[in-house]
Amino acid sequence: MRIFKNAWFVRFARAQKISDDTLREAIMRAERGQVDADMGGGVLKQRLARPGQGKSKGYRTIILFLKGCRAFFVYGFAKNERDNIHKDEEAQFKKMAKHVLRLSEAQLNILIATGHIEEVESNDKKISK
Repeated sequence: MRIFKNAWFVRFARAQKISDDTLREAIMRAERGQVDADMGGGVLKQRLARPGQGKSKGYRTIILFLKGCRAFFVYGFAKNERDNIHKDEEAQFKKMAKHVLRLSEAQLNILIATGHIEEVESNDKKISK
């Protein structure tokens, strides 16, 4: 399982002090079927705990997800800042998932090289089953 963050999410995670370990844990939960919301079309909403706190007061993330293959963290927000994403945003994420989840290895490498996405390193932890 390869895990990526888009450039927007890299900045968000850095500002909120969300570690790559936390992102890997969210994907491991999703791989086990523990998903907070499956929005369809390869789009998941997964909760992340704030450092030192629980998930209920934490962050919500939007992940483009293809089980056993790849996941892209593309958006996040603090639960205390907004309740949910809007229907039009959900539709855009589904459109994005159709494209992003079909990218070839060569295309992914170009996006990494140009800074559009960043890969979450595995630290030798097994992500998929």
